[in-house]
Amino acid sequence: MIGLVGRIVSHVPSVALGLSLFSAVLLSSTAAQADTLSKIKAEGSLVVATQMAYPPFDFMENGVYVGVDKDLLDEVGKELGVKMVYQDLPWTSVLSGLDAKKFDFVGAPINATKARAQKYAFTSPIAGSGNAFIKKKDNADIKLPADLSGKKVGVVQASYVQQQVEAYSATLPKPVQVRQYADLNQIYADVANGRLDAGATSLPNVSYAALQRPDALEVVLPIFGVSTYYGFIARKDPEDASFVAAVSGALQKIKADGRLDVIQKKWFGRTEALPADMPEPLL
Repeated sequence: MIGLVGRIVSHVPSVALGLSLFSAVLLSSTAAQADTLSKIKAEGSLVVATQMAYPPFDFMENGVYVGVDKDLLDEVGKELGVKMVYQDLPWTSVLSGLDAKKFDFVGAPINATKARAQKYAFTSPIAGSGNAFIKKKDNADIKLPADLSGKKVGVVQASYVQQQVEAYSATLPKPVQVRQYADLNQIYADVANGRLDAGATSLPNVSYAALQRPDALEVVLPIFGVSTYYGFIARKDPEDASFVAAVSGALQKIKADGRLDVIQKKWFGRTEALPADMPEPLL
């Protein structure tokens, strides 16, 4: 009897060791699955969602996705060693899709605001963002932003710029008549044909639009509202932290070695220095 008990006891340490090793492997596997960066690298691809109707950042040209973000994200993919897979979605579905975990990353230029910074994790800045109006070229009634008092202005629905237009409108003698649109191309078309007195979005966007159609569109300066920076976003969850850091690290490398300058010159006709990290939003 004593011999039997001794044999059982002698096997307990090895059984406990086996269980410990099994638990460690299981925990390691679970952690790897939970970590977004590990998952993306294991799959070899990163699914990026955006709305491809926001030139010069995201748009279709002869059926091909092009723009500032596409060029930047292709370089990010090279740095991370993964294939980039791009999804074109209506803007109203982009943030909700990220929340629902339909994808891990939004590759659209997102204005950094306090509310968004509380909910989402921003990468290193990808561009500066100042708000500006764009008008029809021959519209002599509008020389300054204040001339839009009581006028019809188009904005992308649920955008940061819509909030900025509404805030600026409150400072004018008559409120701006805000018209919401699904994308910028529709806004530019209605400005050019006179259905809108002006459109509003970031300065990089209206500058590009006026550059493409100098006979029909003109930027109204100076800029208005509070300027901020554009960044890409992911979910603000613990498992996403290393992923966001890796993308920011890739962007910083792209800035440092001059690749960003080339992309900026291509799409904006100029270059701009950007901070390494996203500054604290003012609004």
